[in-house]
This record gives sequence, structure tokens and C-alpha cells, in this order.
Amino acid sequence: MKNRDWFVGEDGQYTACKSPREWDLLRDNYRLYRFLTEVEDVLSGAEDESSCLPEMRMLVRRLITNSYWVQSQVPEVSENGEKVLLLYDELGFPLTVQTVTFAPGVKSSIHNHGTWGIVAVLQGEEKNTLWKRNSNPDSTQHSALSTQNYPIEQTEELTLFPGDIISFDSSAIHCVEAMGDTPTVTFNIYGETDPKQRYEFDPVNKKAKKF
Repeated sequence: MKNRDWFVGEDGQYTACKSPREWDLLRDNYRLYRFLTEVEDVLSGAEDESSCLPEMRMLVRRLITNSYWVQSQVPEVSENGEKVLLLYDELGFPLTVQTVTFAPGVKSSIHNHGTWGIVAVLQGEEKNTLWKRNSNPDSTQHSALSTQNYPIEQTEELTLFPGDIISFDSSAIHCVEAMGDTPTVTFNIYGETDPKQRYEFDPVNKKAKKF
């Protein structure tokens, strides 16, 4: 099945979401600037991040359906096997909009984003390994866990293909790995990151550190 939409939250489970019909997304001259304006309009009227994600996924799908330019923004991988190309950068603009290339076999750290995020696969295959924060009987209260006592456990794996879109709330934890024999290219948009809430996780030593 092509063009699937997914959501991942704090529980580390993926949920299938309804995808819009492609012919309902078709627009003439739909460019990045129009997408960004519509994103800002959605965010300004949203009560919280969860309520805006369905419409945000639709806007991302509309963009990748109509914009050849976005599809063509493929950064060449660097010596470390990955490359990020920032598509829009303006002082005071709170969102991160970029394309990312991972060479085959490259794997990220286990991390969250400290904000909502939407990732669309443009080329290749990307495996998302999902995690959740574990409040076990030997720990203090779940909300009181510190970065030096931060056990997480793996929950799910989900492999994405071109046309697939995955969305995350700010509490979702994952790592990604480029699968197959060709580089993985994704379009990514993230909200305004809270640096105090963005972490990398060490499941063996049960620790977290600032990303």
C-alpha cells in the first residue's frame, strides 16, 4: 500500500491515519511559500499540537504531491553518511523545514525532538524504531525521573517507503535507519524546539542527555 499516514505519541505505538485522496490535493503552482503560509495559518488557530497534526500531514502531502522543486532538493551525503539541507531560514521563523539524506545503513541516535514533527519519505526506505519511557516499580514516580534515571523500552518498528508520512508529538522517542541499497531522502518539518525537552537516550545505562 502506497502513501500511508502514521502518528506516534508518548506510548511509542504507531497509529494508521486516514490519508487524503491524491486528486483532492492537486494544485497549480503550489510552491513552498504557499505551504509555509498555510502551515502558519493552521498553527495560529490550533489549540494544541495534537489537534493540528492531521491538517499538517495533509499540507505536507499536498506539498510533496505538487512541488517538483521540493522533490528535487536532495543533498549529497557527506563523509559521515548523512546531509541536511535547510529549505527555509529566516530570522524569527520558528519552524525547521529541511530535506535529509542518509546513506544506506546509517542509523541515528535514539532521540526525541522536543516538539511536533512530520517526516515524508521522498526516496529510499527508512526504518523507524520506536521507544517509550518506562516507569518500572523500581523507579521513582514517572514524572519525576531525571536524565540520570531515564529507562526506556523499545516498542515497535515501522519501515516507511516513498510517499509515506509519519508524524510525532513532542514526547515521541525514535531512531531511524536507512534501509535498502540506495540513500534515503526525507522532507522534514518540525515545530519550535524546546531545547530543555530535547534529548538523546541511552537505554543500556538508562540515561538521557541534551541533544
